[in-house]
Amino acid sequence: MLKLIKTRLTLGLVTLAGVIFPTLAYAQDKLSSGDTAWMLTATALVLFMTIPGLSLFYAGMVRSKNVLSVLMQCFAITALVTVLWVVYGYSIAFGGPGAYWGGLSKMFLKGVTVNSMSGTIPETVFMVFQMTFAIITPALIVGAFAERMKFSAMLIFMAVWLTVVYAPITHWVWGEGGWLGSRGILDFAGGTVVHINAGIAGLVAAIVMGKRKGYPTTAMPPHNLGYTIIGASMLWVGWFGFNAGSELAADGTAGMAMAVTQIATAMAAIAWMFSEWLIHGKPSVLGIASGAVAGLVAITPASGSVGPMGALAIGAAAGVGCLLASTKLKRAMGYDDALDVFGVHAVGGIIGAMLTGVFCATSLGGAGFGGNITSIGGQLGVQFTGVMVTLIYSGSATWVILKVIDSIIGLRVSEDAETEGLDLAEHDERGYIL
Repeated sequence: MLKLIKTRLTLGLVTLAGVIFPTLAYAQDKLSSGDTAWMLTATALVLFMTIPGLSLFYAGMVRSKNVLSVLMQCFAITALVTVLWVVYGYSIAFGGPGAYWGGLSKMFLKGVTVNSMSGTIPETVFMVFQMTFAIITPALIVGAFAERMKFSAMLIFMAVWLTVVYAPITHWVWGEGGWLGSRGILDFAGGTVVHINAGIAGLVAAIVMGKRKGYPTTAMPPHNLGYTIIGASMLWVGWFGFNAGSELAADGTAGMAMAVTQIATAMAAIAWMFSEWLIHGKPSVLGIASGAVAGLVAITPASGSVGPMGALAIGAAAGVGCLLASTKLKRAMGYDDALDVFGVHAVGGIIGAMLTGVFCATSLGGAGFGGNITSIGGQLGVQFTGVMVTLIYSGSATWVILKVIDSIIGLRVSEDAETEGLDLAEHDERGYIL
């Protein structure tokens, strides 16, 4: 009886506080200003990854006559995806419970208001944070078909791909009731959702589009590796928002995610650099930058569930594995993935996703929500399922989308336009001084 009286008294005081100080009661009950401040910062960091980070990373690797086309594509994708995410993308991914999609209940951000919450942060912040992921994922694909796709075809492809590939897979993994998430897949910040998804789409696009004119007999060196290393540096910094921000809180798991992101990235950069040094006799700027991105990719799915030693192993595997995929595998298969989207993002994502299933175990230094897993074999099976589903669905859907667009308006610029360069042919501008 005494306990009941105390309970009722406590509830009465809380209610009274809410009446007298409604804003204070709301903040104490739901909103964390610390979490919100961190997520506002993380959101800006992830947007910074695409513009200008990825834009410069890619622009430095193409030939000078195509630099503006790549910058334009990344910038236009940022604007296009923002609008589509508001209209229906967010709803498909996070609109409500469901195994395969979130429905259309949040079209045009219906119900997303100043007071709506997502955990301890405003839903508006969560929505924009996820929007930045939706922006960078299709932007990654640009590197695979660089220097040869029509700008109009690119816009249509990205709009359809976001709708039928990215948004549904996002719901499968991260959405309420998503079937892969319900099976226990560990994808903290987007190994499957972002990197394997974009990487396999890039490979399919490169194959469907065909090789660039003159490839591989004509030399096509990067026109400005200064842009590339600056872009890679921006990606490295921005990735802390990508990984540590995916905790959606300013807590210990976010701190560990930041630590393992730095560790894996550094290890992968070193592993790629020394491997290239052994193979070719000299280390390259492009190599160490690519290695760093490979490490960032690989630690992405694992960043909330592995410890520092796991991060070292994942980084080393990614540095060597992505180097081999971007050189030997690429030459063996004969495809023209211009900026190695498949070799870095798909292969790096696969390495990271599978090794997450190994190093998440407590006995191997697992941290965060993966620390309770003791059956490595069982988790590997779940990770493998997620990898294969993403490869098959994204690859197949991308092929269909590209084929349909090609049959309607055509995908590729003319040979004359390709020779002239897309800067002039598609945008009537020049990105360099004669």
